[in-house]
Amino acid sequence: MAKQPTSTRTQKNANTGNLLVQGSILAIAGIFVRFIGLLYKVPMIRILGQEGMGYYNTAYEIYNIGLILSSYSLPLAMSKLIAARRVRRQYQDVERVYISGMTFSAAAGGLMTLILLAGGDFITTTVFKSPSSALPLKVMAPTIFVFSIMGVIRGYFQGRGNMIPTSVSQILEQLVHAAVSIAASYAFMQWFADQENPKSYGAAGGTLGTLCGAIVALLYLAFMMILYRRYNARTLNRRQQAPVEPWADVYAALILTLTPIILSQFVYQLSGSVDNSLFGQIMDAKGLTESERATLLGVYGGEYRLLSNVPVAIASSLGASMIPSIVQSRTSHNLREVKYKIRMTIKFNMLIAIPCAVGMGVLAGPIMQLIFHDSSELSANLMQIGAFAVVFFSLSTVTNAVLQGIDRMSKSVTHSAISLVLHVILVYLMLEYLDWNVYGLVIGNVTFALVVCILNWYSIGRALHYRQEIKTTFILPLLAATIMGAAAWGTYQGIYALTSHNTIAMLISVPVAMIIYAILIVIFRAVTEDELPEMPFGRRLLSLFRRLHLL
Repeated sequence: MAKQPTSTRTQKNANTGNLLVQGSILAIAGIFVRFIGLLYKVPMIRILGQEGMGYYNTAYEIYNIGLILSSYSLPLAMSKLIAARRVRRQYQDVERVYISGMTFSAAAGGLMTLILLAGGDFITTTVFKSPSSALPLKVMAPTIFVFSIMGVIRGYFQGRGNMIPTSVSQILEQLVHAAVSIAASYAFMQWFADQENPKSYGAAGGTLGTLCGAIVALLYLAFMMILYRRYNARTLNRRQQAPVEPWADVYAALILTLTPIILSQFVYQLSGSVDNSLFGQIMDAKGLTESERATLLGVYGGEYRLLSNVPVAIASSLGASMIPSIVQSRTSHNLREVKYKIRMTIKFNMLIAIPCAVGMGVLAGPIMQLIFHDSSELSANLMQIGAFAVVFFSLSTVTNAVLQGIDRMSKSVTHSAISLVLHVILVYLMLEYLDWNVYGLVIGNVTFALVVCILNWYSIGRALHYRQEIKTTFILPLLAATIMGAAAWGTYQGIYALTSHNTIAMLISVPVAMIIYAILIVIFRAVTEDELPEMPFGRRLLSLFRRLHLL
């Protein structure tokens, strides 16, 4: 009897460690993808200018809405359905879920592609007051169909606990996306230089890269699926003991799982589109031209939001890997393990998100100058004001995944809807009556994520009788990040005073800040010796810290 708790704890730690490792595979891929996104956006901004990036970003916002309504949630839904059936050894039902997902994705993705192709002019002109965004939107529209098929395959592998195909496909997608976007933007700007608005054509070149990247990623995933099914044919064709689910029940389960996730993601994403639409309508009424509006949105969407989304990619990755893992633990009726996985995932996420937010706020101006070659006061101010949105969006993303994993998906929909209503009211007041211009969008961005966090936190606590440990999850990382931020600012100012070179000062101050933060986290005991091995590269870090006598 004495050995049972130890065995249980060991298994729990192993499961959680695997969750964090798999999540980290996706996180690393996500960071790499976002990093590539930053790199290729720099030459695109130079090619298109902030006006052209405004057209590009508006088209992207509309595309994202179409993607969410049709197929964006397929990987999450598929992974959840497949994970639950794998635990119960329902092998034939897993195959039926896969086939039903493919059928649904082809229909939904195809329909949404046709809607955007046929209605692109109306949407961009009437709703967003940006007719020049119609062409880039139409070029990008077929990507939705490609992504739909791709999402099913990604969800299939994720449901089986394998995040590598998804990670590799994301990297391939972004590499091709970046290369084609830069080349096509430049080529289209040259070929259509005599047109009325060549920047619209240049933005269309950028969206062509999105389509090409998705096609390459799909081809890779299709190849991996063929190999997987060939070498695992015996396992896949194994008969199950339980009765096979009728096709009607499989489709019903898919729809019932997809609907709340789609609604939640739709409302969540709608905040960005509402921002663009409100900004376009109100600023148009105040006399700003389409070019002026596009330029401001180019700074907001093409710089601030692009950069702030990099650390949020970690939360998205951890959330994607968390859902099938939580489903497996709940199916096994292991509530303690569910709570432990939630605690460790949120903690690991905050250990990264909090220092990122502090660093981006402290070094906002140098970062914008380094990455975007934008030394304007506007871009720096936007980043300083909106830096902590990184923490709130990261936390809201993870807690949304928790609600989806514990079958409280309707809560995430309700919370996002409440936040959206408050967001719209707040942004409208700031734009219409306070004349805060694009700053109103940033403040609205922060408050939207904050409200979602609060509501999600309350619902998780009620559903699981769960409370996150505050001291080591939030307080100590914030204390360490504050000291790190002061060190980063002091190092940057000192190096810049000596060299007068922003790049050199940044290349020195950022690594110094990271090292200081890592040491402080250990000294403050924000991460224990028991927790560290469960985190990615944790055993190596534990050995290093012990040699340095920090533990």
